[in-house]
Amino acid sequence: MILSSRSCNPQGERPRDGSPVSSVADPIEKDPVLDNKSKNEKRTGQLLESDATAVADDIEQQTSADASESESAGDKPVAGNSAPVGDEDAADEAISSSKTTGVLAPTDDDLADDDVPAIMTITLDLPETVHSVPEDEVAVAIDETTVNPGFIETSNPSTMSITVVPTFVAPAPEPEPEVRHIPDLPASDHAFTRRDRLSGQVSEQPESAAMLTADRLLSPKGRRRPAPQGTWPRFLYNVSFHSINIGDSKKFRARKLVDIRIEREFEGGARFVPVLTRKGGVGKTTVTTLLGMALADVRDDRVIAIDANPDRGTLAERVNKQTRSTVRDVVTRAASVVGFTDFTTLVSRDETRLDVLASDTDPMLSEAFDEDDYNVVADLAARFYSIVLTDCGTGIVHSVMRATLQRADSVVIVSGGSVDEARLASETLTWLEANGYGDLVRNAVVALNTATQGTNLIKLEEIEAHFNSRVRQIVRIPYDPQLAAGSVVSYKDLKPLTRDAARELAALVVEGLPVRRNA
Repeated sequence: MILSSRSCNPQGERPRDGSPVSSVADPIEKDPVLDNKSKNEKRTGQLLESDATAVADDIEQQTSADASESESAGDKPVAGNSAPVGDEDAADEAISSSKTTGVLAPTDDDLADDDVPAIMTITLDLPETVHSVPEDEVAVAIDETTVNPGFIETSNPSTMSITVVPTFVAPAPEPEPEVRHIPDLPASDHAFTRRDRLSGQVSEQPESAAMLTADRLLSPKGRRRPAPQGTWPRFLYNVSFHSINIGDSKKFRARKLVDIRIEREFEGGARFVPVLTRKGGVGKTTVTTLLGMALADVRDDRVIAIDANPDRGTLAERVNKQTRSTVRDVVTRAASVVGFTDFTTLVSRDETRLDVLASDTDPMLSEAFDEDDYNVVADLAARFYSIVLTDCGTGIVHSVMRATLQRADSVVIVSGGSVDEARLASETLTWLEANGYGDLVRNAVVALNTATQGTNLIKLEEIEAHFNSRVRQIVRIPYDPQLAAGSVVSYKDLKPLTRDAARELAALVVEGLPVRRNA
């Protein structure tokens, strides 16, 4: 951009007096201050746009003022780029030349003045304004409208009424319940029964193998009922040459019902039944022997009795010894016991198939049978036996008692027929309740041994009434000379009353055991 001084008549009109139009202004009187400022800016090569604009405006104003004075004084036009009035083409050419070059032709007065520069040229290079809108911004372009942040547009409040017309929507009809068609069950293979066959009906489907029963295949003439038990039924059966069989007597039928109670099967591992009391000498070992023999004589599975007395127990002396092994041998040889055959070499077996594991008998042993030893023996016994009886030692505060009670499914408390023995048995129940074994107390069975001294002086009914308020059942164990001898017990030689008491005790214990382990 180049600024140049022009004539005082910027629109190129002729003056009214016919004087020629000059394209060059009169000499300009320089302001000293402005001149010095321009010189300084020339030295540094920097000229601000604002200063250049101000200088150009001053020059144009000064030129216009000088031209007015010249016109009023009748001065002659300056030679050089001036043109006569009549020659319009020459004047226009001079103005055009002045605009193109931006150079002021000096006059005689200008040349005479050395302080004023002959030629002044101001050049401003401004970048061209280029504004182009991308195609993707054309659609979202915003009008360039000046926004006054202090302006707040207000409007008069107004109201509007809206009429709401309710629309009735009919509820959807409820679906009708689907009628489910249940097909008839297919005919079962067992629909045809023996009664149907006896009535003359023929099965429309093939019979299953369950229809081939012994009652159907065996001839009634070739079958015989077992001989009845009892004095009178047996006599009648023999006199009639086995043609009259009225069945067992009432006594023997009751005996078979007890056998059914004892034979109940279990699922899920062995059942542990400890026999304990707080006082020694009341027949605890004797009761353990009787209970084990009654169970083993009736049941088809295995029963074992373990003498867990930390001191010297006598349970193994109540059966015929077949080995000298004890619980200490089982503990030391536990790793080598693989099957039941290996374990049978460590126990003694009675005629009723009761296995007995003896306690330590060596008085030179410095280590007593403790809780850890009992757990080893109990784990092995649980692998091969269904019922494990534990003859606990005297007292209930030793370490073996803790492990025994933790495995117990039911307990048998032995009480004598004297005042102190009955009181100690009751205190045993109290100790169990105080130590968190209340469930065992409510499910316990008390064996009241009447073979002890002084029994004939005690009201046994009062003792039974006391224990009936605390335990589940009570069984009296009568006096038997074979038991009082303290030697090997022969189960078949016991008095019938003693065997019946042992069987009843066994039946009550089995009834208190859970059928399933998680029950």
